[in-house]
Amino acid sequence: MTTDSLFDVSQEIVLITGSSGQLGGEYAKIFLERGANVIGLDVRPSTDSDSLSVRYPKRYLFCASDVTVKASLQRALIKITSKFGTPTVLINNAAIDSPPSAPPEETGPFEDYPEASWDKVIDVNLKGVHLCCQVFGAAMAKAKKGSIVNISSIYGVVSPDQNLYDYRRNRGEVFYKPVAYSASKSGVLNLTRYLAVYWAKQNVRVNSLTIAGVFNNQEQAFLDAYCGRIPVGRMANVDEYNGSILYLSSKASCYMTGTNIVIDGGWTAI
Repeated sequence: MTTDSLFDVSQEIVLITGSSGQLGGEYAKIFLERGANVIGLDVRPSTDSDSLSVRYPKRYLFCASDVTVKASLQRALIKITSKFGTPTVLINNAAIDSPPSAPPEETGPFEDYPEASWDKVIDVNLKGVHLCCQVFGAAMAKAKKGSIVNISSIYGVVSPDQNLYDYRRNRGEVFYKPVAYSASKSGVLNLTRYLAVYWAKQNVRVNSLTIAGVFNNQEQAFLDAYCGRIPVGRMANVDEYNGSILYLSSKASCYMTGTNIVIDGGWTAI
């Protein structure tokens, strides 16, 4: 086996949730460039997704689906299998967080965090992974082949550093990084371990990838605080998780399951 064949994904059928987002779109591109059949799944297509459909009409399929609704995912599975067959790789990438522009009640003190905001984030970030594994992972287990990669976050491993947001409080805002995102991403880590054991004998590997923040033209004051905290001194570029995604999706990681790979610029090392 050559080094290249270790990372060969040209025969894979890769399903990526949250494909219309910054990272989901990037993951779709790297698999398509390497010959895989790719399904992008999101509530609506992005401009990039439409472009991929034009560029790779035979190997790219967009499925409009909601990860929080099991029946929607079941319909997507029928559509996917009719075109490509059973997925062999599932990247559970779909996630939401409270954006910087979120209303004050979402970014205020923990004691006042709205129940509705908690439910919305947990529904997508944790329940969504659970349902996608139930639907697509079960199909993989039946076929006795597959690799599932659940995307987690540094904030699922360690607490958010609330000091990063001092610049907002110093200008009179009441701002704290909300709790739901951290709780949801922590839950993803143990769901990964559970399923790794549960499906081990069905030849379905389940691992998680814990990532740090990705540069996306954030406010300069935030960048100054974040980059001053992280050992490498910068946020990740959008393509810097590609190698890990390919590794976890290919033969190169064939003896790995139940593992969490942390790619975070040293954030959790201090």
